[in-house]
Amino acid sequence: MNASSEQLFLNSLDPQWAWQSFQPSDSDPWNFDAAAHLVRRASFGADDARIKTLASGTPAQAVDLLLAKADNGEVFEQVSDQMADTLLASDNPMTLSAAWVYRLLFTPEPALENLVLFWHGHFATGADKVEKASLMWQQNRMLRQHAFGDIAAMTQSIAKDPAMLIYLDSVSNRKSHPNENFARELMELFCLGEGNYSEHDVLELARCFTGWEVRNNKFRKNRYQHDSGSKTVLSKTGNFDGEEAVDIVLAQEAMPLFICEKLFRYLIADGVTTPKSLLEQPAELLRQSDLQLLPTLKLMLGSNLFQSSWARHRKIKSPAHLVIGLMRGLKATSNSHRIAEGIREIGQGLFYPPNVKGWAGGRDWINSSTLLGRANLIRDLVRDPDTKFDQGGLSDYLKRIKADRPDAAIDLYQRLMMVTALPDKTRQTLIESFPKFGKDKEARHRGLLHAVASQPTFQLG
Repeated sequence: MNASSEQLFLNSLDPQWAWQSFQPSDSDPWNFDAAAHLVRRASFGADDARIKTLASGTPAQAVDLLLAKADNGEVFEQVSDQMADTLLASDNPMTLSAAWVYRLLFTPEPALENLVLFWHGHFATGADKVEKASLMWQQNRMLRQHAFGDIAAMTQSIAKDPAMLIYLDSVSNRKSHPNENFARELMELFCLGEGNYSEHDVLELARCFTGWEVRNNKFRKNRYQHDSGSKTVLSKTGNFDGEEAVDIVLAQEAMPLFICEKLFRYLIADGVTTPKSLLEQPAELLRQSDLQLLPTLKLMLGSNLFQSSWARHRKIKSPAHLVIGLMRGLKATSNSHRIAEGIREIGQGLFYPPNVKGWAGGRDWINSSTLLGRANLIRDLVRDPDTKFDQGGLSDYLKRIKADRPDAAIDLYQRLMMVTALPDKTRQTLIESFPKFGKDKEARHRGLLHAVASQPTFQLG
């Protein structure tokens, strides 16, 4: 499909069919490929054994399993936080990117971490301006606490989050000079979208947050700087404080639709204009669930539309999904600092979104520079002797899972990490080139992996 025909297809979809639970059939089965698609989109991919486990049950069971709490989740949380606390001693935000990469590589709850990354791009806050590593990690923990849960509680928390207050200049919001930055972004980028508020609403909303500040790295209300007069926000009038103002914004009809549209782009399809009629059912479920996110996530991930052939070709991997997906798919480990630096170099610095809008995603991930950078990063990681695959060499790992022939290795990479198979000619060329990729079998397999991961089709998620 070209862009216009893809949009036409989406506009003509029956919403009732789109959001029905996926029912496998002979022509559209629930199998390894379908489970691999689910795990790539809902998390960061998985190894062969994990995907086989997901494929062995029903689609709904696979979704539930991905979104469930892990038995060892609390233990991992403690280890990860201890690592981060060690890095926080330097108060260098750059080191936190490596701490997050560690979580992405090893978390037993990758779907949760995927949503943390979504919310980080949604409530975008940049360490380059905040500067304090401890405040950035504090925000990251807060997003993780609410990632699957209560959007209202998360929005109230972000409004008082010290890193956000600093990033959007709310620390200088005084009754004599209300700062409009956070008020504007709360409505435009975080909750409602353009066209669902007025400039008067921005000014009045800013007055609600006057006196909210940071002292000793903690949120506090300065009652002497708060405007206690009457305000009118989104047609509601009263002597509103910030918490009441956030509730007014969250109660707007546009709010669930706005969140569901962003989730649609993150989980289902890049680069399309999503019809409002298509989003009404998940938005209504979000509304009926009192802004608890988990039911809507399950609806989207378990739907006919999610598993449709159309949706499978509608995402471009972000740098994080490209690298972490490859690493988790092959049970690989490497230097977290190097991975974090590499991901940043190709456009997705963790804790360093480009601006308050976050990452645009989709085709913006790809240009001539980043495409070359992606290939070079994969080459550096794959050929690095410190990169281990299930704690050893790649050839040994492939041999253990009976995929050590070059054709079998390509089959594995396609099943785990690719939406479509390589063209026959490309595949045959890679197989014939296998002996030229290195002086021994290990080097050849690493070279083959780099060659596959550099292909244009590998960039689709």
